[in-house]
Amino acid sequence: MVKYLGLHETLDVHEILTLKNLSLTKTSTMSKLAQDTELKAILEQDAHTCSQHIKELQQFLTKREELQ
Repeated sequence: MVKYLGLHETLDVHEILTLKNLSLTKTSTMSKLAQDTELKAILEQDAHTCSQHIKELQQFLTKREELQ
């Protein structure tokens, strides 16, 4: 049996994905403008985390999970 996301779940994932993309864009832009090294490191770590989250969310939309 193959499990699909429901319409409302797909829309929720799209909404979260949009938010994460916006967050990544803002964080990347701000990290280039930051002069404080600690702040820059925090922003770069956040950008890396956002990228990871985006990849995970994309998997929900592109892969089917088989139930066993």
